[in-house]
Formats: sequence, structure tokens, C-alpha cells
Amino acid sequence: MPLVTVTLQRPKTAEFKSMVLDTVHDALVHVGVPGTDKFQRVLELDPTDFRFDPSYPDTGTPRTADFVLVEVLWSVGRSVKVKKQFLSHLAQGLAAKGFDPENLMVVFKETQWENWSFAGGRQIHT
Repeated sequence: MPLVTVTLQRPKTAEFKSMVLDTVHDALVHVGVPGTDKFQRVLELDPTDFRFDPSYPDTGTPRTADFVLVEVLWSVGRSVKVKKQFLSHLAQGLAAKGFDPENLMVVFKETQWENWSFAGGRQIHT
């Protein structure tokens, strides 16, 4: 169960946020996550509360106010190959929708299976 957090600068339209979330989910499904496994949240912050460098470390074009930070919290065990497939599918999907992938940063966070309780306090992967 990936938990996706998207952080961006305010203001963004509902359409923009949906486009990003839907494209992230599509990339997750592309690498084997079930389509119904959708847990997402958006943190929309004032520019004074979400700062970023426009070019660190090597962007092809400067980042803009449309910069999006995507954090994917998921269970350990996914290979570098799977992560690269996810990143490629995500960047291509965003570009196809008119979003500059240079405005995208992704961070993977991994946790042990026993750290998930999906409902009712039950741990199904222990």
C-alpha cells in the first residue's frame, strides 16, 4: 500500500492536483500496485512555507511555482529497476499532459511490512 504525499505551492486548481495524483497512481499501477490501492494526500503550502532551489542539482530547465514534490511511502523490497520504471512512466505521463517533468522531484520512503495497519488495528502482513 503506497501512501502518496504531493506537496506543492498554493494556489493550484483542483484539476492540476487531480492530474498529478492520477498520473502518480497510473505510474504505481504500471509497476504492479493494485488499481484499488489508492491512498493519496496533497499538502498545498504558501510559497513562504515551501521553498526550493530552481536548479539544484542539475535541472534541464529552472523549476517554477508548479514544482511538485512527490513522496511515495511503501513497503521495502522494490528493486531499483522497479523504481526507475515508476519514475520513467510518471515523467512521461506528466509530460504528455503538458507538465514539465523538470518541475518534479520524487522521494521514495520504505518501511517494513509489519508497520502497516490498513483497518481495525489489524496487521495483515505479519
